[in-house]
Amino acid sequence: MMRGKGALVTGSSNGLGLAMASALAQAGCDVVLHGLEAPGEMLSITNDIASRHDVRVSYVQADLASVAGVDALMAAAHERLGTLDVLINNAVVRHFAGIGAFPVERWHEALAVNLTAAFRAIQLALPGMRERGWGRIFNMTSVYGSRAVANRVDYVTTKTALMGLTRSVALETLKQGITCNAICPGSVLTPNIDGRIIELMEARSLGRTAAVRAFLEGKQPTGELIEAAHVGELVVFLCGPAAAQITGAMMPIEGGWLAG
Repeated sequence: MMRGKGALVTGSSNGLGLAMASALAQAGCDVVLHGLEAPGEMLSITNDIASRHDVRVSYVQADLASVAGVDALMAAAHERLGTLDVLINNAVVRHFAGIGAFPVERWHEALAVNLTAAFRAIQLALPGMRERGWGRIFNMTSVYGSRAVANRVDYVTTKTALMGLTRSVALETLKQGITCNAICPGSVLTPNIDGRIIELMEARSLGRTAAVRAFLEGKQPTGELIEAAHVGELVVFLCGPAAAQITGAMMPIEGGWLAG
């Protein structure tokens, strides 16, 4: 379906980002992974994805807290892929504190990594997409882009702002073969979430199913975690011809969280 196209997924050394990159590779996309880990730590992962799906896979280490870091990542991605056709802005930082005690430096870091990096990456990806008349841009927002929660002001604010960025880019790329959408996951089964589930099982002497339901209580009405692979499949669908008229949208995959 996507053989010959190239994709960059920021924040993809593990978890949801890696799942989305793997789904694109399975669809035939050449992929650039990104993270803060040293390149040697990612060799086995890139080699495994490349051999399983017969695509080119590489990894770039870059700190997106500075515009220079974003520029370096984008330059490397263009060099390694040839054409950058799919951009997924997934890199994120977060800090847990009430607004009165929230460190200003952590606020600026969140604005830089969660928001400015996405803006700059889109700026640098669009010229090539426009030249080729095809592109797919995804900004990873969250349920917390539509619902606030205490003690996560940086995360809620930047995820909300990404929805505005998505709509603006969508309107500026109409009739150019380019779409820009926001994907809105709820609680996704990632290594981080899995660790928290295990802690809950141990702390309350619960079985896994009961621990998952307790973890999601008051959140996802289905009582089930989102599979990371399913988010990847949604991305692949949105890259296909059936989704050519879907742009500027918030695509929820959150177990009914936003329905209540």
